[in-house]
Formats: sequence, C-alpha cells, structure tokens
Amino acid sequence: MHHMLSNKVICFLNLFSLLVSIPIIGAGLWMTKNSTTCQSFLQKPLLIVGLIVLIISLAGFIGSYYQVAWALKVYLVVMLLLIVTLLIITIFGSVVTSQGGGIGVPGRLYREFQFKEYSPWLRDRLKDPLYWNQIRGCIFGSKTCNNLLAWTPFDYLKNDLTPVQSGCCKPPTSCRYEPTAMMMDQDPDCFKWNNNPTLLCYQCDSCKAGVLETIRRDWHKISILNVVVLVLLIAIFFIGCCAFRNTRRAQSNYPYWFGMNKARPRWNFYW
Repeated sequence: MHHMLSNKVICFLNLFSLLVSIPIIGAGLWMTKNSTTCQSFLQKPLLIVGLIVLIISLAGFIGSYYQVAWALKVYLVVMLLLIVTLLIITIFGSVVTSQGGGIGVPGRLYREFQFKEYSPWLRDRLKDPLYWNQIRGCIFGSKTCNNLLAWTPFDYLKNDLTPVQSGCCKPPTSCRYEPTAMMMDQDPDCFKWNNNPTLLCYQCDSCKAGVLETIRRDWHKISILNVVVLVLLIAIFFIGCCAFRNTRRAQSNYPYWFGMNKARPRWNFYW
C-alpha cells in the first residue's frame, strides 16, 4: 500500500510540474518576442529552466508510473542538479539586483535612474559598444519613444513613464538649455541629448540605467518564480526518493522488513 501510494503521489506531482513548465516556457518565448531591449538576462534562463523542468518531470512521471528504477534515478540526479542551479541563480540574481530603483522627480509621476547606482556586474554587461548598439537598435525598433514625440511639457507632468522611456526618450529633468544655463555644470547626459528621433538620449548613461532598471525589475519577478519552483522541486525530490526506494524494493528478490534485510547482498545499493 505504501509503495503504491508513494508512486501515485510522485506521478501526480510530476504531472503537475510538467504542466507548470508549459507556461514557464511560454513566458520565456513571449518575453523574447516582445522584449523592448532584446536583452537576454532573463529570457534564456527562463527558457532553460522551463525545458529542464519539462524533461525531468516527464522522466519522473514515466519512471514512477511504470516503476522503472533507472529512470527514477536519472530523474533524481538531474532534479538535484536543477535545485542547486536554481538556488545559485536566485541568490546571484538577488545580489546583482539589490541596487538601483531610481529616484523620484518632484512634481512628476515617473522616476529617473542613474547608471552608477547599479551593480558593477550589470554595468559591465552594457559597457561593450557592440552590445549596447544592439540593445539601442532594439529600443529604437520597438518604437517605445514614438508616443512621447508629440508630448507637451504638461503631458510629462501628468503621465508616468517606463524606465526605458524615462532614460532614453528624454533628457534628464534637471537639464537647462537656456544660453546662460549651457555654461553651467550639468549632468553629462544633458549634452548627449538630441531631439532627432533617431538619436534622442540613446547614448546617455540614463538610457543604460533605464535598461538596467528594466532588467532589475524582471529579475525580481523571476526570483519569485524561482522560489516557487524551488519549493515544488524540493518537495517532489524528497517524494521521488521514496518512490525510487520503494521501486527498488519491489523489484528485489529478497524480503524486506522494517529496514532490515537479512538476505540482501552487500553489493546491492539502495537509496
């Protein structure tokens, strides 16, 4: 009875995790297709996690349903590696996204972001000109700034902006362009701004900061997903160990009583 119950439970949990992997993969594909910045900080890990969960859930379901001991063993080994990998990704993501968040602009709904606020690891990813040009092309291609081209100063007072719009589509709010103000010490981004729709503030540090803020917010979302998946996988892993042990016992030609097998050969390995 215990053997049948544990295998039914692991079958159900693996079927559940298999179904969960489908929206994870779908979310990764959707984010890849709809990304404003074409950054792969989030999409690739999401797709990889979804595919691995799908594969190991399928292997675990087959192993537990048909009582295939070797399939369950492979499933448990890969499951353990996935748990460790997800734990590392979650901790690393929490560390590199602990900085940033921007500052509020008085009288405005949106926030502005500074490149130096973010972790060195994230900043280094955008310092490569070739990589940044690719991201800049994606931002321009997404036409995320088009809606702001016809805005009046009053529109900036009553509307919120995304981090990319705040950093890439306009100069910093503190900039002053009067002839007397141009000689003052201002944010370097003020001099990088150009009202040409193909230029705008795409070369500004504030634009890079807007991209990093988008990544930071996305990583916070994926961290929550990782924690949920980790809890699920750890529960399935422990129940899978029970199912694997019971499957090996059922296939054994020797009696087993309360953990004491008098006839069991020494070379036989049990989980």
